[in-house]
Amino acid sequence: MIDEGKPIFVQIAEQLEDDIIDGVYPAETQVPSTNEFAAFHRINPATAGKGMGLLVDEGILYKKRGIGMFVTDGARERLIAKRRDAFPEEFLRPLLAEAAKLGIAPDQLTRMIETAAAAASPTKGLSA
Repeated sequence: MIDEGKPIFVQIAEQLEDDIIDGVYPAETQVPSTNEFAAFHRINPATAGKGMGLLVDEGILYKKRGIGMFVTDGARERLIAKRRDAFPEEFLRPLLAEAAKLGIAPDQLTRMIETAAAAASPTKGLSA
């Protein structure tokens, strides 16, 4: 999981975000402790704590003193909204810039996306 391009604490926060979005940690469930993250990833517990702290600051996690960190109500929905808002800047702009460099017209790009989406669809090959 560790990617040299991003700070480890950011990667810890993103991993937790992914797990919350995917339903691994629903609202009001406890997430692994900083020590568990540190042991699993072989990192300093302070680094893991800094990543979790980002999510506390965003209202995604909260601390129950003496028990651990828990997912807040509505965290999944807030994370999805945050990522949807960031999607154009993080994914679409770079995609469009690369397509322009390669001389791929918008209609060609649309067809490529539709083809890729059809291939990735779980109902691939089934007619409605």
